[in-house]
Amino acid sequence: MKIMFKKQLHSPTVAGTRTPRVRFTGLSAGYPGCPVLHQLDAEIKALAITALVGPNGSGKSTLLGVMAGVIQPTSGRIHHAGDRTPAFVPQHGAVADALPLTVRQTVEMGRWSDRGPWRRLTRQDQATVDQAMERLGITDLATRQLGELSGGQRQRALIAQGLAQKSDLLLLDEPTTGLDPEARDRIAALLTELVADGVTVVQATHDLEAARSADACLLLRDGRLAGQGNPEQLLTAATLAQIWQPV
Repeated sequence: MKIMFKKQLHSPTVAGTRTPRVRFTGLSAGYPGCPVLHQLDAEIKALAITALVGPNGSGKSTLLGVMAGVIQPTSGRIHHAGDRTPAFVPQHGAVADALPLTVRQTVEMGRWSDRGPWRRLTRQDQATVDQAMERLGITDLATRQLGELSGGQRQRALIAQGLAQKSDLLLLDEPTTGLDPEARDRIAALLTELVADGVTVVQATHDLEAARSADACLLLRDGRLAGQGNPEQLLTAATLAQIWQPV
């Protein structure tokens, strides 16, 4: 089957009707000898927060990777409505402690999508980096080495890097892992602000409180779509017990 990864260069709002920011049809993906996602049909609402919920190994991170373009589908289609490359923020544990980068250098990497790694950042780029660090409350950590930070501090640095990309699609893998309640609340408020600013947010999460406060939810189990819709209606005790029960 021919694989299609199509980007439509237009606004997610067409003729007054909001179209999905991302749509996938019959989507399957995985790694050599290890299929992960199986025939997914779903939509990611534009200008909304969508939570990807499911047990470990259910395919949440792989689906984020496919939407980011770093993992290619093995079959099916994925359509993007937008003119910016998605900003993908991995789990903080996916970033090596040994990288000799300061926090500011880490955030500056978010501008590479526009400038490339070898071109000097402009004054506007530097202002974008400053703003991203300020919004995540890490300005005072600018000169610290990434590997010296706590898990929560490092996660905030990675989210700031994502913000610095100035994309209209922000993909987050477990963004609140390792954060204290105050920091989690700060991230939640920030995501709401970003949607108001015109950003579509997708987050994979084990935090059911965060999932229930999202605008939409995709429920995954064993790489298959177990449900999609309003989190309050979808994330019931009965449904969650069924999703997390042993196969």
